[in-house]
Amino acid sequence: MAETVDDLSIEYSEDGQVLVKQLDKKVLTKGAWSTVMYKFQDWDKRKEEYGPPKFTIRRYQKRNGEYFQKSKFNISSVDQAKNIIAALEEWIAE
Repeated sequence: MAETVDDLSIEYSEDGQVLVKQLDKKVLTKGAWSTVMYKFQDWDKRKEEYGPPKFTIRRYQKRNGEYFQKSKFNISSVDQAKNIIAALEEWIAE
């Protein structure tokens, strides 16, 4: 596991193939409990190509000098991301 928030990643490889390709990362909060949002793509074995961009928000807890993932929320499509953005913008404007 990572020792700093900057070292955290969701990129995952198996047998030399990157199955989860991290495209970007935004640190939302730092500290003993950190929140990180990632943009990524999954490898589609049938099509032998990466799928459309997806997003995930992960919460990490730092214990004994290392970060451990405690929870995650996956945003499975750009449309779902847009709906979340619209809801947040509406609530913030109130």
